[in-house]
Amino acid sequence: MLPTDLVLVRHGQSHANLAIGKSRQGDHSAFSPEFRQKHTSGIKLTELGREQATKAGELLISQFYRRGGNLFDRHYVSEYKRAKETAALLSLPDARWYCEPYLAERDWGELDNLPENERQENFGRSLKMRKVEPFFWRPPNGESFSDLCLRVDRMLDTLHRECSEDRVVMVCHGEVMRAFQIRLERLSQQRFRELAFSRDSSEIIQNCQINHYTRRCPRTGQLYPYIGWVKWYRQSVENSVSMSEWISITREAYSNEDLLEMVGESED
Repeated sequence: MLPTDLVLVRHGQSHANLAIGKSRQGDHSAFSPEFRQKHTSGIKLTELGREQATKAGELLISQFYRRGGNLFDRHYVSEYKRAKETAALLSLPDARWYCEPYLAERDWGELDNLPENERQENFGRSLKMRKVEPFFWRPPNGESFSDLCLRVDRMLDTLHRECSEDRVVMVCHGEVMRAFQIRLERLSQQRFRELAFSRDSSEIIQNCQINHYTRRCPRTGQLYPYIGWVKWYRQSVENSVSMSEWISITREAYSNEDLLEMVGESED
C-alpha cells in the first residue's frame, strides 16, 4: 500500500522561474551567457522563493503537527539546489532528508535555459508538435512527460515497499507533481492535455504549492487501502493562503461505446 499521507511540495520561486516569466513578457535580459551555461540542477531560489518556502513550512507545521512525534515519518527531496533550499527552509522539526534522483525535474533538453524567443525561432516545429500531443512529445534531447511518469512510478514502488503506514513529505518540482497527479489520480492523456495548456490559475501548480494525498477518509477517519482523497494549499501574491476542499479521487472507466466515440472525435 501507499503511505497513509503523501504530501508533495513544489520548490519556491527560482531564478529560472523568474527569467522565464520575464521572457514570456518580452524581456530576455536574464538569459546572460553565464546563466545559459548553468545546468538547471544548479539554479537556486530567489528571495521571494525563500520567503515562500518559510511560509510553506509554517503551514505544514500548523496542519500536520501531532503531539509526541515527528510531523512526517519520511522526508524526500530532489537533488536540485532549489528543492534542497526549499526543504531546508521549511524548517520541519527533526527532519532527515533523503536526496532522491527520481524526483528531479523533467529534462527539457536543448530547450532548457533558452529565452522564449529563441525557443520559438530554433525549435518552432518541435513546439508545434507539443501542441498536437503533449503527453508523448519529447523535447529535442530531452524527456517526454510519459518518461517522467515512469520515474514517478519507480518512486511510488519505493513508497509501497518502505512507507505503507507512514506520513511522507516530498519536495520536488512542478512537472514532477503533475506526474504524481496523473498517476495517483489516474488521469487520462486527454485530461493531461487540458491541464498542460490551461490558463486557469486553479489548475496551475504554483511555487510552494502543497498537494496532500491521503488514504484516510476525511469525513469518517476510516483508513482505506488506496489513496482516495486530495487537497491543495497555495500562497497568493499577498502572502495569504488558500486551500481546496477535500476532493474525492475516482478513476474514470469507459464503455465500448465511449471508446469508439473518443476515437471518432480524433482526426485520422
